[in-house]
Amino acid sequence: MIFNTDRFHRLMEHADDLITRIEQVLPEAPPRVPRGNAVAWRWRRTARSGGGFVAVDRPATQSLDELHGIDDQKEALERNTRQFVAGLPCNNALLWGARGTGKSSLVKALLHRYHEQGLRLIEVDSTDLVDLQDLVEPLAGREERFIVFADDLAFNADDPGYRALKAVLEGSVAAAPDNVIIYATSNRRHLMPEFMAENQEAKAVDGEIHPGESVEEKVSLSERFGIWLSFHPFRQDDYLAIVEGWLSRIDGSVPFDEPAREAALQWALARGSRSGRVARQFALDWVGRARL
Repeated sequence: MIFNTDRFHRLMEHADDLITRIEQVLPEAPPRVPRGNAVAWRWRRTARSGGGFVAVDRPATQSLDELHGIDDQKEALERNTRQFVAGLPCNNALLWGARGTGKSSLVKALLHRYHEQGLRLIEVDSTDLVDLQDLVEPLAGREERFIVFADDLAFNADDPGYRALKAVLEGSVAAAPDNVIIYATSNRRHLMPEFMAENQEAKAVDGEIHPGESVEEKVSLSERFGIWLSFHPFRQDDYLAIVEGWLSRIDGSVPFDEPAREAALQWALARGSRSGRVARQFALDWVGRARL
């Protein structure tokens, strides 16, 4: 077979032209370091760069004072965050419990209160936690204090993000930078499903019960968070107080009278949950109907 040099060069020119056209329609790769004056970013994976920071133009603006029924949790996490912002010793935190009870809202409200003191937030999806080490490395040495926020975590034992999170929390030879802290939320106390069969692995030694290896493995991740905060379904009075707060925030001219109170209770009953999320959804519907 005779090698045709001219034909080879034409083929390479066509290939270069094709690559140029493809690059023109691909989205721009996100930067590998946080840029600009934003106070919040999302970590996003792309086929071109592997991952980068995307600024959040309109971060959540809910304040701590607007969160009701979680006073103890607010006090504990705010104190830890003040220590972090001041450069003092502090802990990573796991917020776990019932859905819609203010776990993620609390973290975002802390950003709203302390961003002028240099607090910043980076949100990362559970599917992208495999990039956690790459995410935190560019943050080292910066003046800002970064919360890496992982919302609604739930793992299986073979998830790569599970191992990556364990390594960054504690266990990797490369320690996380001093200006980075991890706040995570989950509906599960130990972030992983728990099965009845795992209890059968427990053994009795000298009259004491020792958990099996499966249970120990699951506990080993959650215990690397120095702070555990539990969130439980609200009592009726707390739920109604949250509804009243949302009505006042959305439209102060809409009264929280007896019809509104009864409608709010029916709304929660239909959804099987008294939570802050349900309260906000009711308030949006009630104000919308009143304006209509």
